Amino acid sequence: MALTSSKLTWCTIRLKKDTNRWWVKENSDPKHYEPDGLGILDPYQLPWVLDNLDPLREYGLSNEILEAAFVPFQIHSIEKDKDETVRLARVAEHILDSEELLFALPNIKDGEKGSYADFLEHITRLRVKFINDTIKLEQKLTIEDVDEQLGDMRNQALIEGRDIHPFEEITDILEFVPAGHEVPTDDDDDDKPARPTSAAEEIADLPEVEDDDKLNKELKWDEEERPEDMEGEEGGESRGNRRR
Repeated sequence: MALTSSKLTWCTIRLKKDTNRWWVKENSDPKHYEPDGLGILDPYQLPWVLDNLDPLREYGLSNEILEAAFVPFQIHSIEKDKDETVRLARVAEHILDSEELLFALPNIKDGEKGSYADFLEHITRLRVKFINDTIKLEQKLTIEDVDEQLGDMRNQALIEGRDIHPFEEITDILEFVPAGHEVPTDDDDDDKPARPTSAAEEIADLPEVEDDDKLNKELKWDEEERPEDMEGEEGGESRGNRRR
């Protein structure tokens, strides 16, 4: 698992009210995490993403790739300025095991060759396998087909001068279906969670992270060594009991 630098210890975010999505305003490592156009999953979007990744487990979803793709944060404080900025502190949590309500920042430290890019490619490949296994197509879907169609959507966003939020980026993959087709459903699908908008109204009620000194001590493993429960782990095996 690729580890991010512990220079990324905090960030401030603000809500874009027309889309109800949170975007990074500033952070402690702007060299590797350029704030401009950088979105973050809130504590309501992240569980939805994790739930909707579950169908890909039988096709080889890797917990290691998933964990490496995001940097977890919790609320540190809420700044009652005109932008209602929320300050987040990084926490030493695993997003699959934690019982805390987490924000998840895409790990874009290494750009197109980094962990978040690997995650998007990984789930795209698995979605292609899922589609080919569940829909009878005249010609099997390929990852190139999906990349082309999603690429057209991204180009349209660029033309409109609109940034792509990671929640949109991920759900476009997880909900991708070839034009003119649909994924067969069953009775269990009625229990699927509705797609969230954001934690905007509930943000002030979310728990705050513990004091900064404890936080800094917990993050030291990020520079020195991997936690014991990560050593020898195989991709695709769960670290805990929350998701298997």
